[in-house]
Formats: sequence, structure tokens, C-alpha cells
Amino acid sequence: MVSPPPPGSNGWNESAAAWIAELGELGDFGRRFVLDQPMMERVRLRAHATALDVGCGEGRFCRMLRPLGIRTVGLDPTEALLAHAIALDPAGEYRLGTAERLDFEDRSFDLVVSYLSLIDIAPLIPALTEMARVLRPGGSLLIANLTGFTTAGMVFGGRRPRGADRSAGYLDEHASQVSWRDMNIRNWHRPLETYMRGLLDAGLHLRHFSEPRPHGGPPEKVRRYLKAPYFVIMEWTKPAA
Repeated sequence: MVSPPPPGSNGWNESAAAWIAELGELGDFGRRFVLDQPMMERVRLRAHATALDVGCGEGRFCRMLRPLGIRTVGLDPTEALLAHAIALDPAGEYRLGTAERLDFEDRSFDLVVSYLSLIDIAPLIPALTEMARVLRPGGSLLIANLTGFTTAGMVFGGRRPRGADRSAGYLDEHASQVSWRDMNIRNWHRPLETYMRGLLDAGLHLRHFSEPRPHGGPPEKVRRYLKAPYFVIMEWTKPAA
């Protein structure tokens, strides 16, 4: 059984080594066979010179952006994950920091990415406000996120996550300690309305929304995913000045 993280910890420092081993360079099923392709397609549709990956973790998506010529900064609050990102990408730029306090000037980036990181952020609204602030007019905030029904603990690959609050409902914002393999991480559930309102209040416009389908992978995982898909992709744009 996975040990719970110390009080006050979200579990990422304690789970970093197991996460790096689990994800590898190719990524897990969801990233490799569901999200990577449509996320990169959205990036390629527009001309981005600079990008900020908020919650970059071990830096995998930053490395995927490099061949497109996009100057990318990876930001994460977990030192062990950033150290691994730097070891794999010494020429890249990686910074220790949190989404709710972005240490960048206004209008610094053409593209801001949140690739499955919003569920790890406790102060969501300040984080969304900061992401919008550092976007240039006409820039994009590209989000991959778990669906609200998944994070509510109702469905997760066909099962309820361990540690989910069984008394909380879909409309109740709450955190759960989700454990698998050697990881125990605190994830946040919010209904879709909370995300939509926060992004609209930040002054952004919805450009794209999709529930991506798998484009490969083990057949049993594909069948399970199609029964209860658990990812959404959104692209929001900042109005031109």
C-alpha cells in the first residue's frame, strides 16, 4: 500500500521518482495515445514564438515543443521533477514556481500550456488569472484536463479512485488523495462550470473544445476509455488589444 504524504504536502515530492519511472519518455496511455496528438495539432495551427508550460513536471511537453522552434519555459513547484527535466534537456529553460504567482511580465508569451496540471492546483482562480495575464493579446491558453465526472471520483478508467471522498458530489469542489503504483497525489475536483467561469472571468474566449478519442494503444485500454472518456482539451484565446 502506498504511504500517504506528510501533512500539508500534495504528494508530488514524495511521488516524483515513481512518476518519472511510470511516465518514461513516451508517456502513459492517456498522453501517448489520447492527448499528445490533438494537443500538438492545436499548437501547430497557430504561429507561436514563445510558450510557458505551467506544471511542466519532468518537461516532456516542453521537449515536444522544441522541434517547432518555440522558445519554451517550463514551470513547476516540484524540485525533483524539474531536476529530471533539466537533466534530459540541459539547453531548455526550467523554473521553480507556482501557477498562482507567475514571475513573468504581463503579455510575455504567445502560448500558455496546462497539460493535466489544473487538477493539481489548489488556488485555481488566481492561477487562471495569472495565466491570462502573461498571455499576449491574440495568444492561446491550451488546456488538457480530466473531466469533472472523473475527478469527482465517479469514474476513473472504470473504477473509483482510492482516497476519493465518497460523500462529495459532482457540484462539490473537493480534493482526493489518489493512489496508484508507488504514487499518492492530491488531485482537485471542480465541476466544469468552475473552470468555464474562471476562464471567462479572466477575459478569455473559448476557441476549441474537444473530448479526444484514442488513436492507438492496447485494445483493452482503448475499450475502457471509450466507455467512459476522462479527458477534455480546451483552447482559449486572449482578445487582441
